[in-house]
Amino acid sequence: MIYLQGLALSFAIAAAAYLSEPLLKGIGGGRLALPGMVIALLIGVALNPLSKRETLAPGITFSVKVLLRWAIALLGLRISLTDLAGMGAPVALLTAAAMATTVVAGFAIARLADLGRGYGALAGASTAVCGASAALATATVLPDYRERSADIAFAVVMANAVSTLAMVGYPPLCAWLGFSPVETGTIVGMTVHDMAQVVGAGYSISEPAGNAAVIVKLFRVMLLLPVVMLIGYWLAGSDTEQARAKVPVPGFALAFLVLVLVNSAGAALPAGSTAAAYFSSAKAVLSELSRWGLLMAIAALGLGTSIGTVLETGWRHIVTYLALTAVLFIVASGGIYLLR
Repeated sequence: MIYLQGLALSFAIAAAAYLSEPLLKGIGGGRLALPGMVIALLIGVALNPLSKRETLAPGITFSVKVLLRWAIALLGLRISLTDLAGMGAPVALLTAAAMATTVVAGFAIARLADLGRGYGALAGASTAVCGASAALATATVLPDYRERSADIAFAVVMANAVSTLAMVGYPPLCAWLGFSPVETGTIVGMTVHDMAQVVGAGYSISEPAGNAAVIVKLFRVMLLLPVVMLIGYWLAGSDTEQARAKVPVPGFALAFLVLVLVNSAGAALPAGSTAAAYFSSAKAVLSELSRWGLLMAIAALGLGTSIGTVLETGWRHIVTYLALTAVLFIVASGGIYLLR
């Protein structure tokens, strides 16, 4: 019962964000469109003073530390090994190499910019893997430090903003560089942070380009847990601060991998069969639970983030994130050029 009030507030903010998302899309021809996760974060930050109440704190902490992990584990239901089979080993290896380079660059560029390793991990992982979801997953392995909540919030906002710019800018940029539509779709899948923008950019080129973009993006999402766990081990092994980093709970990581296999098995069921229908219904319910879990977790994250702390983040945070986006694009597009 001690969690009830904090969970209720997080749910209320998540519901407000869920209902606001389509309303904002309808205003001004979609120019005010924001994803639900960003809306939930902003509402939470605005209501930060409420988080000081003792009755709300346990539920808010539970949302950020426990609910978040299991919502991320349920993301495994979005990935099927059969979807990835046609990608090919060279593209898979290039994707993994580009992701690894970006994560390592996150620590290096953050250090050059005189920022903490926490923000380097957040920016690197969210750029390399899948935007806001990767930032939230990486938050589970970060040590406690003063700017932690603000860094997480900033990474989430930047992931959305940069993904939107990439969705618009990458297709014409790739065409100017001489890449074919399918090559462009592959680059989009390797470099755009959030899935919605990957879909928007890929299918704006052509259906084959969109299919290539989605398959490569799914491969990146599949690597979310290995990336986060490696970051956790790195931080735990090299941390010199008082509060040491913690490696993700194995159950949360194993559940993600098991659900990838379950989804792969479900995809192989005969179309139209009763088993396939039951599986599809269960998957839809669990995927919706994952969506709401993520919304509640990011709402709780916003509740724990003061506006003043967010405003203290300066140009170095922005430059670091943009530099990492550039690193990922250069490695990915250069690799696709060499694979021709």
